[in-house]
Amino acid sequence: MAESILDPSFIIEENRIYKESESGKLLAEIVFPASGSSYCITRTFVDESLQGQGLAGKLVQAAVSVITEKGGTVSADCSYARNWLEKHGIL
Repeated sequence: MAESILDPSFIIEENRIYKESESGKLLAEIVFPASGSSYCITRTFVDESLQGQGLAGKLVQAAVSVITEKGGTVSADCSYARNWLEKHGIL
């Protein structure tokens, strides 16, 4: 699977990228289910302990990278992701 240049601690799955603590607690997550070659970011989550460090933006950037590597298009129902994509000229 694709590797994230941005944060080597991200775990990348088919339609999800996330980060866990050593004890297995979910610290950050982005979910982007597919419909054909279209992917829609539906959730971006960052634990309170990591907020304000730019992690949500790194997750969106990593998801966009994974989606484009697959030849897919990206959209977002998640307001944070939609704003990020618009700000970076992707939407």
